[in-house]
Amino acid sequence: MSRFQPLARRIQHLRLSEGQHAECHYAEDLLTRLHAGTTLLADRGYDTDAIRATAKQAKALANIPAKRNRKKTFAFSSFLYRYRNLVERFFNRIKEARGIATRYDKRADNYLAAIKLSSVRLWLSRNESTA
Repeated sequence: MSRFQPLARRIQHLRLSEGQHAECHYAEDLLTRLHAGTTLLADRGYDTDAIRATAKQAKALANIPAKRNRKKTFAFSSFLYRYRNLVERFFNRIKEARGIATRYDKRADNYLAAIKLSSVRLWLSRNESTA
């Protein structure tokens, strides 16, 4: 086991986006919560100048692969990028709940509350004491 701890192992903040809009437009609001020295792991869809500038302003490392049409290259670590799968696994775990996967709730606030409850339930089950 490595001494490197890539993620806090729990979700810090969740926000819903509209289905027809790109998620990178909503990322800037979430990035205001970045702490100095953290590493931002994201896929190519989040490779925008605004996101990189926000991460740089927060003194965080933006480990985002560059889009194919970008002329300028950035520092990128494929080793760190492997840890992005932890986020993908989180979403796969909460989608095991049928109501979340099919979005039975019509109202966004109810749906977000169900996602947050499912997140807390996952976090508690992972961190419960067996002693």
